Amino acid sequence: MKVLLASGFLLLVGLWYLSFSATRLDRLHHRVETSWANLDVLLQKRAAIALEIAHSDLADPASSMLLTGAAYQARDAGFKNRSMAESGLSGALGLIIADGLPHATDSEQALLQELSALTAKIRVAISIHTDAVSSTQMVRNKFVVKTFRLAGTAPLPVTYEFESDVL
Repeated sequence: MKVLLASGFLLLVGLWYLSFSATRLDRLHHRVETSWANLDVLLQKRAAIALEIAHSDLADPASSMLLTGAAYQARDAGFKNRSMAESGLSGALGLIIADGLPHATDSEQALLQELSALTAKIRVAISIHTDAVSSTQMVRNKFVVKTFRLAGTAPLPVTYEFESDVL
């Protein structure tokens, strides 16, 4: 009788642990999705500000065309091309800011300050997203999660290359 009770208790503890691990993994996946959604919104805002800068007098026509193309490419990029598009937009913004900063009007200075503030928010959002991805990957690499397939059909979260770039 004692063996049966001990076996039942161990089975309940094991099932509780599996349920706890699956719930934790689900929360981590939700955290990754939420952090990515936040980061994506900030990146879309950056592309919109880049378009405003491109349409201002801050840049010469050739640089304006380059920035416009990079901004639209970043806004419309798919999963596989996102890193390249965001890095291209960062490079184009860097060129425009370096060239146009000395002779910017007050409204253009306001755009540049808004871009600077947004870039700081993006850096924080990238940090949060990278932390969420690494936490989720760490839990998904555990033996119990792999053995009992607690992740289900959820894809393994990844970080983009542009997240390690300096924006």
